[in-house]
Amino acid sequence: MTISQLTRRDFLQGLAGGAMATAVWPGWLPRLAFAPPQTNPRGDVLVVLFLRGAADALNMVLPHGEEAYYRARPSIAIARPDHASVPDAARAIDLDGFFGFHPALRPLLEPWQAGHLGIIRACGAPDDSRSHFKAMALMERGIDDERGPASGWINRHLASYNTGNNSPIRAIGLGGALPRSLYGAVPATAMRSIVDFHLSGDEKRAQQMYTVLRGLYQGADELSAIGQETLGVIDTLTKLDPTGYIPGGGAVYPESDFGHSLRQIAMLIKAEAGLEVAAIDLGGWDTHFGQGGSTGLMAGLLADLGQGLAAFYRDMVTYMGQISLVVMSEFGRRVFENASLGTDHGHGTLMLLLGGHVTGGKVLGAWPGLSAASLFGPGDLAVTTDYRDVLMEVVQVRLRNTAVADVFPHYQAVQRGFVH
Repeated sequence: MTISQLTRRDFLQGLAGGAMATAVWPGWLPRLAFAPPQTNPRGDVLVVLFLRGAADALNMVLPHGEEAYYRARPSIAIARPDHASVPDAARAIDLDGFFGFHPALRPLLEPWQAGHLGIIRACGAPDDSRSHFKAMALMERGIDDERGPASGWINRHLASYNTGNNSPIRAIGLGGALPRSLYGAVPATAMRSIVDFHLSGDEKRAQQMYTVLRGLYQGADELSAIGQETLGVIDTLTKLDPTGYIPGGGAVYPESDFGHSLRQIAMLIKAEAGLEVAAIDLGGWDTHFGQGGSTGLMAGLLADLGQGLAAFYRDMVTYMGQISLVVMSEFGRRVFENASLGTDHGHGTLMLLLGGHVTGGKVLGAWPGLSAASLFGPGDLAVTTDYRDVLMEVVQVRLRNTAVADVFPHYQAVQRGFVH
């Protein structure tokens, strides 16, 4: 194999197999995917949260003003806000007289009431395969045809818009692997925790090893460039101490992987280390069995989601004018509950926008209704807003990238005023 044929993954796997490397930096090497070398982005910092497993949008933000919702879900529907015989903690939280939050999302009332949280109903992709794998792959690639580009829409945004940012952490994915949306020509870094990049073991020995590697990768060849990028990531992240970070505004992040990820993103934004894009996954939303209503499986997932986003908002409220956070899922769930007191794969879903320049405090998008005549396919919520219309506005208006045809090829987006 020549150096030109050597991939970063090959390099990392080989280096991680060395006894000296694993002795000093155990664990972090296989998770690196590298990024270029510290300026601040010219647009917002983009945070993309993907709810994997197809979240049930109809119980996240429910149409309590539509009787068809209650007929379709006799066991798992969330009680109306004015349902006097149900405890207040189990009722929907009214938003506009027709839609309401699931009670576990009560923490999101703060950004909603401040006008920093917008909800887009009945949105989604044209794909109606109801296959998690296919739907996620197409959505993260930003296309509706499997023959389209293999790169991710976020990576194409980064590739088509040179902000002059050479930070080694320009783009990161929080988790064990890099999200498909970050695949492409622009390198990105995958990590579980900033601490994973810190030198570990005996400090003197670790520093000696670091010095040796710095000397090894001083050449002009491709392998040296990869090594220099690796050390650049370490240089940046070892200056940050996530254990000593104190969130602003009295924010308390949930003690979960999701809360941990949001906390680290907040710290990176405040550190002005050149972060432009962060992608997070929150899984577990494939609720075919025992989904629950105001309590149960999905309520627990929503509690983590609501507490995490609310903590991030409170921590970053003075930075909201520089942040665009998008919440999305591959598709929604069937309108009717199933015999296992869950919901099957559906079509239309929702998206959330959190930031200082969203059209907040409103439920946005055209609502198709839940009558039999308005349902899609075997009984699904119809899609009235393509998810790319939402992402396109964020990219063009908030990230200041006008090359949206490169980001979403072969798609003519519709401007809807979701952000300003």
